[in-house]
Amino acid sequence: MPSVTTKRRAWVLLAGVAVLIAGWVTWSLNSGAKPNGLLRPDDRRLLVQGQKVYAAHCAACHGQQLQGQPNWRERGADGRLPAPPHDASGHTWHHPDDVLFRITKYGVAKAANLKDYESAMPAFEDRLSDEEIIAVLSWIKSTWPPEIRARVDKTNVQAPP
Repeated sequence: MPSVTTKRRAWVLLAGVAVLIAGWVTWSLNSGAKPNGLLRPDDRRLLVQGQKVYAAHCAACHGQQLQGQPNWRERGADGRLPAPPHDASGHTWHHPDDVLFRITKYGVAKAANLKDYESAMPAFEDRLSDEEIIAVLSWIKSTWPPEIRARVDKTNVQAPP
């Protein structure tokens, strides 16, 4: 019959193995499956703020319903592209969260490092806080269908840090 010390060691060893297995399972479920994005489209408080910021700073160009401007893929007489839609019909969701953040904060030319690129999209770094930018982009993302949000989250995982 095993001694009390032997039984205690066996239980400690078993508990240690269980902790290691639980840690490994948690790590493997979260690595590669968890989006590394900035946006929080499930944060209700943030979405309320984001919708207000959008109405005040974005809707005039991108539309109350995120529909963008007509002919948004064709350059106007000034050589600039009209404001694209931010709904599922546009291309906003093709970009990782951090790219959307940089475009909003710094403007297209600076975000994409395009020295002579002309864009009607203003930089908001002097008008909106980082939290407000994250809020408005989170609200936009919250309006996309689940399958598009899943694609964006996959893009976020694959995007370089």
